[in-house]
Amino acid sequence: MHAVHVAIAAAALLAAGQASAAAIDLSKPYGNKSGCINKNGQQVLAEDMLLLTDKEFITVASACTFTEKQAQADGSLVVKSLCDAEGEEGQSPIQFTIRRSLKNAKRLVIADEDGMVMGEVSRCR
Repeated sequence: MHAVHVAIAAAALLAAGQASAAAIDLSKPYGNKSGCINKNGQQVLAEDMLLLTDKEFITVASACTFTEKQAQADGSLVVKSLCDAEGEEGQSPIQFTIRRSLKNAKRLVIADEDGMVMGEVSRCR
């Protein structure tokens, strides 16, 4: 009977380890080519710019500052943010889901609340 408890505990630890290994780490910035060029400030103006950091998500037309991040059981990250959009006054609350790309686990996919993909980014060098 003791062996069964040990086996269950080991399986739980293994599952927890796999879940944490799949967790999304935003300690280094992610972006597309123009987003990574701009990771230290505006260097180039590009219509396709996407930059994702541990505190914000920036596109050519908006800047969203994260107010809350929640890791999900499937390894994705749900992020609540306040966004400034070009041409609009004030900030709007927007929720994103960040998950690993199914095609390439080193890439992240950012989708809005409705599931519309806003872009795919890679870790900046």
